[in-house]
Amino acid sequence: MKTFAAIDVGSYALELKIFEISTRNGIKEIDNVRYQLDLGTDSYATGKLGCDKLEELCRILKDFGRIMKQYKVDAYRAYGTSAIREIKNKMIVLDQIEQRTGIHIDTISNSEQRFLDYKSIACKETSLEEIMEKDTAVIDIGGGSIQLSLFENGTLVTTQNMKLGVLRLQESLNHLNARTSQYENLIDEMVSSQISVFKKLFLKDKSIKNLIVVDDYLSAIVDRKIAKIEGRVFDIPTAAQLMELMRTHSDRDLAKLLDVSEDSVHLAFISFVLVNRVCKATNVERIYVPDVTLCDGMAYEYGEENKLISIKHNFEQDIIACAKNISKRYMGSRKRSETLEQIAMNIFEAMKKIHGLDKRAGLLLRLAALLHDCGKYISLANLGECSYNIIMSTEIIGLSHTEREIVANVVK
Repeated sequence: MKTFAAIDVGSYALELKIFEISTRNGIKEIDNVRYQLDLGTDSYATGKLGCDKLEELCRILKDFGRIMKQYKVDAYRAYGTSAIREIKNKMIVLDQIEQRTGIHIDTISNSEQRFLDYKSIACKETSLEEIMEKDTAVIDIGGGSIQLSLFENGTLVTTQNMKLGVLRLQESLNHLNARTSQYENLIDEMVSSQISVFKKLFLKDKSIKNLIVVDDYLSAIVDRKIAKIEGRVFDIPTAAQLMELMRTHSDRDLAKLLDVSEDSVHLAFISFVLVNRVCKATNVERIYVPDVTLCDGMAYEYGEENKLISIKHNFEQDIIACAKNISKRYMGSRKRSETLEQIAMNIFEAMKKIHGLDKRAGLLLRLAALLHDCGKYISLANLGECSYNIIMSTEIIGLSHTEREIVANVVK
């Protein structure tokens, strides 16, 4: 059995979760500490982190360090997401934090973050495979952006990132000096064009049955069961009731009713308007709001790497399916790609003793083989250059920015 700590340095809050992970009992959460700290507003607007915010961040991380010592954790991971990613002097700030707190923070790319959020659903949601038997969309709402992913027959078809995060939208609303009564219409205007484009490109005539919502805002109020929500699953009429309740009550009244802060209610409303807009575009029947955070995905990843848990879902296959769909979108030759993939992997396996590369490198080689000719959609003369640009401009969920660069350069 291992005791593992996961730290999420998010755009709106810092969270520490302590887990016990064992082959016998799987992943068991034993403690959860959460501090509200708005790093995103400064980061997105100025690309800097104010001195007062940095002081508060270090103070909280020192507290986390003390808690981890009390639990005698075997390992920990601390990940910074979009608010940390968008700081201009990121490396200096992270080095200063480590010097002052002893906690090393890794910055993860958007695709890595969303992949971990996806794993967190698998970690908590035992009926994930059953849910995804029907066509399913996953909306992952962050402070800086949202990620929309589509699944068909349990396999990832496409994923797209849009800079429509809750804190970004709130900053835009503040800039417009908008009244609360105007929020819904203004947010709808801001997001409609991008979601409409997403629908035209990827949904077309598809019927999406289920929507899974991963966020830090809406999930906090779903727990309160104010609209007869049982098991964190509700249908569209219930969602309409909840929307009406939030629309007709002030932030102060809702905060008292739900026993949460006014800020939380405000951000949850923005999050719910986003969900509502996606529901209209996809005609979903049911909405799932699993009680998961990035920390759960980090624990799942640690257990997976250390062979402490049994893996029910093949996440690697999702990455490959995503690459195949990118190739299909850009008119790549399926037969040629599969032949090239087979030849490349045969050589890779036969030369293992010589090259000494690991399984992950083999995955990157497969992706390069599958995407080798996607650039011909733009130009036959500059195939390599165009393929490189397509890969670097396309989200491949589960790959870091460096891994995406490797694939793009191999193709080039």
